[in-house]
Amino acid sequence: MASASDVHPAAQPESAALDSAHVGNIEGAFGTISLGDDAPRTKMSAKLRTLVAIVGPGLIVMVGDNDAGAFGTYTQAGQNYGTSLLWVLLLLIPVLYVNQEMVLRLGAVAGVGHARLILERFGRFWGAFSVIDLFILNALTIVTEFIGISLGLTYLGIPQIPGVIVAAVFVVGAVSTGSFRRFERLCMFLIAGSLLLVPLVIMVHAPIGEVAQGFLIPGIPAGAELSTVTLLIIGIVGTTVAPWQLFFQQSYIIDKRITPRFMNYEKVDLWIGIVIVVVGAAILMSVTSGAFTGTAGFGNFTDAGGVAAGLGTYVSKAAGILFALALIDASVIGAAAVGLSTSYALGDVLGLKHSLHRKVSEAKGFYAAFAGLLVLSAIVVLIPGSPLGLITVGVQVLAGVLLPSATVFLLLLCNDKAVLGPWVNGKWLNIFTALIIAVLVILSTVLTASVLFPAINSEAIIAILIGGGSVALLAGIGFAIYRTIRPAPASPDTVDRRERATWRMPPIALLAKPKMSTGRRLGLTVLRVYLLLAMILVFVRVIQLATSSN
Repeated sequence: MASASDVHPAAQPESAALDSAHVGNIEGAFGTISLGDDAPRTKMSAKLRTLVAIVGPGLIVMVGDNDAGAFGTYTQAGQNYGTSLLWVLLLLIPVLYVNQEMVLRLGAVAGVGHARLILERFGRFWGAFSVIDLFILNALTIVTEFIGISLGLTYLGIPQIPGVIVAAVFVVGAVSTGSFRRFERLCMFLIAGSLLLVPLVIMVHAPIGEVAQGFLIPGIPAGAELSTVTLLIIGIVGTTVAPWQLFFQQSYIIDKRITPRFMNYEKVDLWIGIVIVVVGAAILMSVTSGAFTGTAGFGNFTDAGGVAAGLGTYVSKAAGILFALALIDASVIGAAAVGLSTSYALGDVLGLKHSLHRKVSEAKGFYAAFAGLLVLSAIVVLIPGSPLGLITVGVQVLAGVLLPSATVFLLLLCNDKAVLGPWVNGKWLNIFTALIIAVLVILSTVLTASVLFPAINSEAIIAILIGGGSVALLAGIGFAIYRTIRPAPASPDTVDRRERATWRMPPIALLAKPKMSTGRRLGLTVLRVYLLLAMILVFVRVIQLATSSN
């Protein structure tokens, strides 16, 4: 049976693209696919050429996720607890795939960015909220990227101020070439730079047996404080699954002009990215475990700069240099991807031209937003006395608070038949995604509580986990009983799934507004109250920390 990507499209449907530059040939880093190319890919060589041209969105978003924050979190786990938390990475694989596969479908089928879909389908409040919270969170995240660059430069003996300025200019210049292909090729070069971590495995002689045990046998490090370990696990989740990824990948797929015809190839691209991000995280944990175990540095993590210094002391100077270079490389990729997710979202909502295919003169607002965000973040890092520690805490907490809401809207959009037609979620995917949302809400609650109450103990954390799990279970049982008594009515506008290869969302202005059921309206109201209270409490706590440190 031919896959969906190998079926001849009957005709090119009317595009919903908001920017005319989003329609045309696929111009990947390593190949081009012409608009309207409907030739069947029957030979393996043809399929490989197509895959090479498609590869990019999934790979960039995943490698961009192993950024400065990830370097800090993964190396903290390895330096303080060895390989005992590697199992968390395996649990995150299905979460990563489910979230990113849903935005992949939205991008290829709808042709409209995530922020604009939220605005059009859920109203101005949620549209504005999605962009404003994304802008704040992304700005803080980019600050952490420049913190990572600064730490790497310091270890290498390069002056911080000129080094950070050069890095900012480089990232802005890389994005502003006016050529999608040039940008993607540069990204591939930077992704290749992440291979700098591989020699560290050989230099450190990471124990393969302990690594395998850490992956396959879940557990808590012996003698460790449960509350501290739990918060670190939540940190690993937060740094691996972030809201910006949803906005970036959907918009990047649209900008690359990928259509449903090439959905299967893009899924392979996503899996390649997931494998790389998990392997990279495992290397960071296992290398720091191997380097610091049995030394005075074990259990005394400070930051990524301290890790580079420790590798230089306990392994070799070359090991420290390789780690610092990999940290800078990862931070640059992260800054570019996070910044672009913001510019794409602003372009979507404000109706600006927003495509890497356009020159700066053709999309001034798009590129100005990106450059402004990068420059502002770099300045914050260079200002003496900037509360960089508070910013790092703020990023972790805001990401934890906002991720559940982002996933909720993702789930709702992927069940909107006016948007996805025959590509809407199936029953079991909805159930699994609902479970993911429940877990994220519970972890978000624990993380928020830990910031508001720094002295929180293990008993309180266990109580939150058990209480949250019980509420989620009862809610699931209640919903199942309700659906048994009152089954959902069959939708009259169902599209035959055999039309998947050619079905595209109509222009968004032609879509009928979704009907807001009582349950959905109640759920969105609860979500709005939760977000409002959580963000107020976090804001108050950050102010308390700032005033107490003065």
